[in-house]
Amino acid sequence: MKRVLSLIFAFLLFFTAVHAETAETFQAPEHTINSKNVKMYLLNTEISINLSLYFVDGVEDMPWVDLEVWAKALNYLQQDVYDDKNFELTFSSQGEKAWLTRENGYRMLADFEEGTLFFDDYNGFMHEPGDMVPLLDLISMTGFNADGQPELFQRDTYASFDRYGESVLLNLRDYEIGMIHVDDLYLVPLQTMGDFTLATNAKVDVFYNGNEAFIANDKNMGTHGNYTALGERYYSVQPTDRSAALADYGYNELCLVLDSFYGLKQPHEIDRFAPLLWQIGYDEPLSGESAEDADLAFYGLLDYFLNDGHTYFNSYSWMAGDMELEGMDGSSTVALRDHIKRYRAAREKLLGDYSPYQEVGNTAYITFDEFENAPAHAYYDALEGGDAPIDTIGLIIYAHSRIYRENSPIENVVIDLSANTGGSVNAAAFVISWFLGQAEISVKDTFTGAMSTGVYRADVNLDREFDEYDNCSEKNLYCLISPVSFSCANAVPAAFKASGRVTLLGRPSSGGSCTVQFLSTAWGTSFDISGSQRMSFLKNGSFYDIDQGVEPDFVLSRPESFYDRETLTNYINQLP
Repeated sequence: MKRVLSLIFAFLLFFTAVHAETAETFQAPEHTINSKNVKMYLLNTEISINLSLYFVDGVEDMPWVDLEVWAKALNYLQQDVYDDKNFELTFSSQGEKAWLTRENGYRMLADFEEGTLFFDDYNGFMHEPGDMVPLLDLISMTGFNADGQPELFQRDTYASFDRYGESVLLNLRDYEIGMIHVDDLYLVPLQTMGDFTLATNAKVDVFYNGNEAFIANDKNMGTHGNYTALGERYYSVQPTDRSAALADYGYNELCLVLDSFYGLKQPHEIDRFAPLLWQIGYDEPLSGESAEDADLAFYGLLDYFLNDGHTYFNSYSWMAGDMELEGMDGSSTVALRDHIKRYRAAREKLLGDYSPYQEVGNTAYITFDEFENAPAHAYYDALEGGDAPIDTIGLIIYAHSRIYRENSPIENVVIDLSANTGGSVNAAAFVISWFLGQAEISVKDTFTGAMSTGVYRADVNLDREFDEYDNCSEKNLYCLISPVSFSCANAVPAAFKASGRVTLLGRPSSGGSCTVQFLSTAWGTSFDISGSQRMSFLKNGSFYDIDQGVEPDFVLSRPESFYDRETLTNYINQLP
């Protein structure tokens, strides 16, 4: 803790010393620019930096950031907060051009004459450090502990497949978003830099409440009625209307972000969001000066119109104040909620207070309603007397030990995802690897066109070896799916289906192929979308979308059929 505090203190001194002299006014050919030193909180109220922000032509609610300063802030976030010492972002400039260059060589070129941001390879620029990580790696665990020992996951880089995408050119002028070069300053709106150099890999974005800045997400902030200390600080200021400049920029920036990162534009038949917003009547409130009207319209766009299960309004802007946001759920949400109610009621009726691991004759049933995981070390700590994590991975570890105990009668293994609505990709990959021996996670990036298949093996018996003793692939394997099965509970049976080694029982799953992308608006609204990284299945060298769900091999017509396990076990034993 002392080391962390000393690092923070040293960085604060360095950052303040370098930028103290920027608290002044600059006169650009077309603009008057004022600087302001603000405190930026990183994930919580305990870690912060002093950051110089810039304000153009007297607009005080729309901050800009210098690219060199932003590079230093990201380095501190990644290296000292996330403890990723391999990350390195450097700044360089010449005339009207400035570059941000990663340690892996990938670059972002900001051309202030053309008004563009150019990424030679966006996925490479946003890639986690290390050559052994797939291009579109969805597993957040490194696979090693602090001592370098193997831990929970192993990446098979020789079996993995990467197809790099196209370069990305963001023409900010097309969206009426400015870029300003004056003296040695290369200024871009703070929100644009947060959206395109931070949010897609760190899963956080930027906020500014008129006094202080924040790098956070909805979990760091908390939710309405249950805010964290960071959330309380963010919402501690008085609500206000947006300036005309912020309203205009915020609308255009939102269109740019959704055009770039919304992963379901094609099935929704959306070419660009600006025409869509005009067609459905949301353009005026989203571009007006009332932050409350903008948030209400935005809530309607996300939760009612797009309504894809991964796209939703998290929390209103500080500008809008305390708002009541209810009653605008779309038909897909209403239908899913009804399915959840029916299936869980049937389970309660037939199984009561069920055990997540249950044996019925020669069949083991593993039941859980969400994919969850703890830090990787927690499972190994439990071997030495610690508390075993009560989550998906902990359940699979326990089930494996029971299925392979001496004189075990188990011949059939059934994973019950009939009331599961998704969750952690880490846990999903663990389940797939346990059933099949390895997990192949295929992803297509709709923003860049990149495609990647990561191959992972799980250490299910916790011996830090990855071998045939970590799976149950020689058993008869089954998976229960229903219209409730969404997101990871859709991706897992899709992987099972593609393997040809697992029999799916039930009703078609509910889809949900895109990973969740956390974002914020320029006026401070927190939201999630179906992001550009779309989970797929690989067949004959081609990537196929799984958003429409997975068909079962054998239909169970009624919810009660899923949970009468004596009858279901007899049925399974009679299947060819």
